[in-house]
Amino acid sequence: MKPWIESLQQTKILKSILYFFVGIFSYPGLAIINKLKISGTENLKNLPKRNVLFVSNHQTYFADVITMLHIFCAVKWGKHNRLGIPYYLLNPFTRVYFVAAEETMKKDFISRLFRMAGCITVKRAWRNEGNEVQRGLNPGNTRSITQALKNNWVITFPQGTTTSFAPGRKGAAFIIKQNKPIVIPVVIDGFSKAFDKKGLKLKKKGCVLSVKFKEPLKINYDDKMDVILEQLMEAIEQSKKFMSEPKQKVHG
Repeated sequence: MKPWIESLQQTKILKSILYFFVGIFSYPGLAIINKLKISGTENLKNLPKRNVLFVSNHQTYFADVITMLHIFCAVKWGKHNRLGIPYYLLNPFTRVYFVAAEETMKKDFISRLFRMAGCITVKRAWRNEGNEVQRGLNPGNTRSITQALKNNWVITFPQGTTTSFAPGRKGAAFIIKQNKPIVIPVVIDGFSKAFDKKGLKLKKKGCVLSVKFKEPLKINYDDKMDVILEQLMEAIEQSKKFMSEPKQKVHG
């Protein structure tokens, strides 16, 4: 990432302005046109302002993250499992970064704007003729996330794709072993029905958008990465066990 982008990301005033306009633009689609169901925000209270890792399943490029930012800001203002009137955008919670694929964040102006709002771009596995070739760890990725965790919260999506039940990447487990953060699992649903893949365009109205924050995971940081990754995938309900379980209806 270019140094000037990193400097802008660390400027609270700029991030606050971006959060305000993105929040105002996205609020109707989340809380008026559709119905946002939030649970578990009691697990966000009293968290430290640093070294907290949110691990979530993934359904759209941006709507998932934008919704979590709304919720973090609302919780800062004392709201419990609801957004209410978005006056919380006047003084948002900006000490949060999210992890996204580098190629995704270079596609258009909106993507580049989100980079300034607190994105950590990572290089995903490279592809050859549409097939994924490499799934190894990238030292540059882990350094960037480690640096962000020192003074912030970080949102990551271990599957690295919006495809349900895709296998998790070991990078998330490596970050946990290395930094020993508080890990909060997040389970979302309904976003792929309500929005397009980017999460910026409404596809269907009247959907129930579900965001559930679970209790911090009890992790043995000495476990092997495969064990930690399995624990993560179970917590975000993306393991093989959940593939065979009947899915609850969340859309209208």
